[in-house]
Amino acid sequence: MLAGLTVFLACAAPIAPARAADGCTVLLCLAAPSWRAIAQCVPPVRQVLRDLARGRAFPVCGMGGQGNDSEHRFSFAPGYCPPHYTREVDGPNGPMYYCEYTGAVSVTVNGALFTRTWWRMDGDSVTEFTAAAKAQLGTWDSRYDDEYARWLATLPPVPPAETH
Repeated sequence: MLAGLTVFLACAAPIAPARAADGCTVLLCLAAPSWRAIAQCVPPVRQVLRDLARGRAFPVCGMGGQGNDSEHRFSFAPGYCPPHYTREVDGPNGPMYYCEYTGAVSVTVNGALFTRTWWRMDGDSVTEFTAAAKAQLGTWDSRYDDEYARWLATLPPVPPAETH
């Protein structure tokens, strides 16, 4: 799939740089195993992340309506933020929560969530791949999974259930 995506993006890349990112290119890039590893993906994805940080909307893709779409939402903790990126701080009236990431772009393929790329204002991002995406791709950027596993390892052990 990665080779096919790379060929598609190479053929679809504009000759002159465009001012606005193409939504379909970004959608395909964010569904790839690692958009940073595809040279044609880096500029449009970074542009969209910059645009989102400035309050601009996610670009439109004409592939929508075929079960392939994307959605952007700003994060809020603890409700819409992965637990390993949610931080708790003492506030004047009790605990306050914040998310390390500003928002997320969810990519839907064939009507089902495929990936969710969490982004922040400094341009960093991490992609959460669903089980279906992992099964289809075979390889993917495991940073999200690795950070989740490290977070789980820091939690206290769950006490065994009592038996009577």
